[in-house]
Amino acid sequence: MAEVGPVADKVTSYFYALLFVRHPDLRSLFPAAMDTQRDRLLKALLTAAEHIDNKPVLVDYLQNLGRGHRKYGTRPEHYPAVGECLIGSLSKYAAGIWHPEMEAAWIRAYTTISQVMIDAAAADELRAPAWWYAEVVSHEPRTSDVAVLTVRPDQPYPFLAGQYTSVETPWWPRIWRHYSFASAPRSDGLLSFHVKAVPAGWVSNALVHRARPGDIIRLGPPGGSMTVDHTTDSGLLCLGGGTGIAPIKALVEDVAEHGERRPVEVFYGARTDQDLYDIDTMLRLKQSHPWLEVRPVVDRQGLLQLPDAIRQYGPWTEYDAFVSGPPGMIRSGVDVLRDIGIPVERIRHDSVEELVAAN
Repeated sequence: MAEVGPVADKVTSYFYALLFVRHPDLRSLFPAAMDTQRDRLLKALLTAAEHIDNKPVLVDYLQNLGRGHRKYGTRPEHYPAVGECLIGSLSKYAAGIWHPEMEAAWIRAYTTISQVMIDAAAADELRAPAWWYAEVVSHEPRTSDVAVLTVRPDQPYPFLAGQYTSVETPWWPRIWRHYSFASAPRSDGLLSFHVKAVPAGWVSNALVHRARPGDIIRLGPPGGSMTVDHTTDSGLLCLGGGTGIAPIKALVEDVAEHGERRPVEVFYGARTDQDLYDIDTMLRLKQSHPWLEVRPVVDRQGLLQLPDAIRQYGPWTEYDAFVSGPPGMIRSGVDVLRDIGIPVERIRHDSVEELVAAN
């Protein structure tokens, strides 16, 4: 990993060149413009291989990947082709240290990775479609770059509060991006998302600036483990930054619907007052539920005040913690939560790379 890290771009380019030259039939599974996809598959493979000994995290990550790959049209016979080109790329750019034992180790690792994904996809196929179509029923701009979308799936969509899905728009086929559900499951079956348009974000800009009621999007399967354990009565400490408040709101609704009176503390971080676009909703929830506390934290210097705000309150050692937001906020949030004594197994968020780094 240390050998190929400095030349990751070259490894990635060579990997896809090998894949599409040796297996041109696989090209149609990928988006027309590869710049948004280029490093995703290889990054996932390398992440999995690097943490092959962290079984609980790894298996959950790979099962989600396997289920999610169904929407691309991935089949079991595609995996050997990808593995062959992965080994070919690594052996070329780590030639100075490559040897038969290393190659055998990578083959074992990739075989394990691919089998977990194949098995998860096969199990999922028995109970769920590869994707859902969903009609946009409302599109509510909240700021110049944030919109709340509500969609109606074409068939029941089972998920848990705190989870996320992948979304594909009709304007950029085969390009998918993850968005968290902004509510607990609803009796009317509708789903809501908070979307922030980001620079060069094809999907996010399409959803914020182009999507309108009546448009049809596609949804992948639900994923993520940032869910409430209803077998305990532990308090919830929730850190939401920017549109990361969406799954936090869903968790609050989930606790309310279960009729529990466990304490829930929400720290809502933003860079400006305007970025607290959903604060009115959160404050209304607070008025309705005496067990809920909502604390907005505005930091124009990059959310650095959020950890300090958490330290002012507590103690939190008996709480389950949930962190949702930009990667930098997740990193700083996990750091401060560990510093104040919350065990890492009680800190939940949905980026395996961040989770592994924190561990």
